[in-house]
Amino acid sequence: MSEPIAFHSPLLPLAGDDLPDMTGLPRGMVSWPLDQGHSGCATGTGAASVAASLARAARHGTWRFPDRPVVFVSDAHADADGFLRSLVAAGAIRRDRAQPRQFQLTPFGRTAKIVVGGDCLDKGPSNLDLLAALKALIDTGADVHLLAGNHDLRFLVALMALERAPCGGVAATRALTEHLFIRLGRKAMPLLAEVYGKHVAPHGLPADLPDEAACKAILYPGDDWAKRFERAAKPYLKGKARAREIQRGEKKRRTFAEAAEDYGLTMRMILAAARACRDLFLGNGDLSWFYGRMQAVTRTGSILFVHAGLDDAACRLLAEDGPDAVNHAFLDEALRDPFGFYFGAVANMMRTKYRDSDRTLTEQGVDDLLATGVKMVVQGHVNNHAGQRLLAKNGLLHLEGDVSLDAGTRALEGLAGHGAGATLIYPTGDMVGLCADFPMAKHFHPLHHGQEGPRQ
Repeated sequence: MSEPIAFHSPLLPLAGDDLPDMTGLPRGMVSWPLDQGHSGCATGTGAASVAASLARAARHGTWRFPDRPVVFVSDAHADADGFLRSLVAAGAIRRDRAQPRQFQLTPFGRTAKIVVGGDCLDKGPSNLDLLAALKALIDTGADVHLLAGNHDLRFLVALMALERAPCGGVAATRALTEHLFIRLGRKAMPLLAEVYGKHVAPHGLPADLPDEAACKAILYPGDDWAKRFERAAKPYLKGKARAREIQRGEKKRRTFAEAAEDYGLTMRMILAAARACRDLFLGNGDLSWFYGRMQAVTRTGSILFVHAGLDDAACRLLAEDGPDAVNHAFLDEALRDPFGFYFGAVANMMRTKYRDSDRTLTEQGVDDLLATGVKMVVQGHVNNHAGQRLLAKNGLLHLEGDVSLDAGTRALEGLAGHGAGATLIYPTGDMVGLCADFPMAKHFHPLHHGQEGPRQ
């Protein structure tokens, strides 16, 4: 297989600053290596499948590109520095040399649409620092579109399900949600520990907090939960999906206390932190803007931005009612029926990996979506070690933009150096994948697929 030819291009952004943590960014560009697994399809058929997807999309009209540049950064996972480095790499912000968490928009950043692709929470180093950086970005006046990720969504649903009375007094509905808090598992411990340390510990545990055993009973599902869940979940989940959810719930039942102990948290401390999180994130709390601004999807021209993917029902909803209706349904359904929402078509957009147990995307769903003018999905959710990937999934073109920028993922998966990366989409239709873990930026244009270098 021949190596792609490198070239220089004005499409490659100038980094917003030259602080020491910005070393290693690519300064050259190659045509997107679609037949290589790290950037496309591992079977060597990536270019052919992308060409087939483009041909299919072409039968539904011409491409429409954004009227201004789009910057896509996803899966920051509580790493404020990785998030800011990625915006610097895209040329959208410039950090203060003495105080790198302080920054300002560049001229490019002021004109761009910045899409944050979800999964802001979990893993670490600091959820609260990441949220502060995101809010600071919003407060600059940048055009920020915040998408929901599965980690963000799981935390929201767990908060709403905790100590929630059964709907309409039907006890069976409790079986659907009583495991959702411990299902968060180890990945949520950093956020709970942070909130406990900042918002609970300075004032002491509330006087009305139950004892340790009672707190554990509130946080954990009942002993017979698996049997009750199996019956209650049949209208929502296929057999394999029910079995997988039960397996996850029972595993977290065994490991949740150990994870809490590793972070120095008792059940009383966790329940107090969870209640503090509810006060912060829901209602009129100091962090309520986070879920209040959140969307399921955003669309620019022929490109749909979503955290994970789609199924037939989501495609149908997008075709019949449009993105605004999907975004309206997002929080409305979550508040009304947390479990039904989490396993429904809208939340599937934040969870799917197109597995057999996931909700299905068929030829009909793809055609329904293409008929709306959407020809490509830009997503996060699937983390990669060599920058972005571009491939056809179920016949629909997907660009995977999770570049493993956060320190937690990098430590766990053996990635060296500082994480940084962003996807840029220009009004010309040129698409650039930029990442510190790949020596060259990757270039693709859907109208010039197969040609070396960008069209000037």
